[in-house]
Amino acid sequence: MIVCRHLEEVPNDVGALVATIGNFDGVHRGHQWVIARVQARAAELGLRSAIVTFDPHPARALRPGETRPMITPLPRKLELLAETGVDAAIVLPFTEDLRRTSARDFAGDVLRDRLKIVELHEGENFRFGFGAEADVQTLTALGAELGFRVQAYAPERLMGGVVSSSRIRELVAAGEVSAARRLLGWVFSVDSTPASGRGYGTKYAVPTINLAPYPELLPAHGVYATRLRVGSGAGARWFEGVTNVGNRPTFGADSFAVESYLLDFELVELTEETPLRLEFLKRLRGEQRWESPEALKAQIGRDVGRAQRFFTLRRGLRES
Repeated sequence: MIVCRHLEEVPNDVGALVATIGNFDGVHRGHQWVIARVQARAAELGLRSAIVTFDPHPARALRPGETRPMITPLPRKLELLAETGVDAAIVLPFTEDLRRTSARDFAGDVLRDRLKIVELHEGENFRFGFGAEADVQTLTALGAELGFRVQAYAPERLMGGVVSSSRIRELVAAGEVSAARRLLGWVFSVDSTPASGRGYGTKYAVPTINLAPYPELLPAHGVYATRLRVGSGAGARWFEGVTNVGNRPTFGADSFAVESYLLDFELVELTEETPLRLEFLKRLRGEQRWESPEALKAQIGRDVGRAQRFFTLRRGLRES
């Protein structure tokens, strides 16, 4: 997938495009369905398919105090978009100039003239232009006037509701990672590095790894069955584990951590810069306070037992 981080980076010979525009936070099943339609039409017309997105997320640019966490920060979003097989991702910097661009100027100057879009596929709730002035009906009319076609889609529905980034965000924030996975089409995960000050060296021999502080979406406080990828590329290692997300109330306040105990741990290369990916597969229980460290240790043993049974069943289902 070609990635262009500014209009000036779009190659002159890219040709006419079939595209879709949006924030694509989560690259969920609804996004994937529209992207698949874009790819199919591009193939029919003998053209390239493209995604147009923004950085930073417009909500953060418009409201600097915005605290809504992202499901997928930009690097992960681009990785998931690449997995769809789309030809190009065009990341437009959401600057003050872009914010103030009218719907007509955006359609004419950006979509038609700069990106050479001949067909645009959008959800029915799409809005654009200064102050979100225009909707998909306006876009359709502008397209007819300016020479590109617009195809609008009703939202995808699954599990009794619309598939949306906000719904997925609510599920993850409530700890419902299994339900979120059904809407995402992939396992919700967090990309980070090991927490600093833990004495990581060339070889790491302790089966517990803490994540560095992570500013984006995390599941609700509690204990989860997880998989942790240590490293990247061909040398990456995956470990099954039990992860606690929370304040560790048995040890007092102000002790928040995302701490993973690895069930199948082996010696591993680990530094404070080692990339980690933590996948949240199933919630085992909510956060609790225990009367003593001994009681906590006993509960951890029960958590490990539940996680081991989960992974045994999971492997059995995959092999059947």
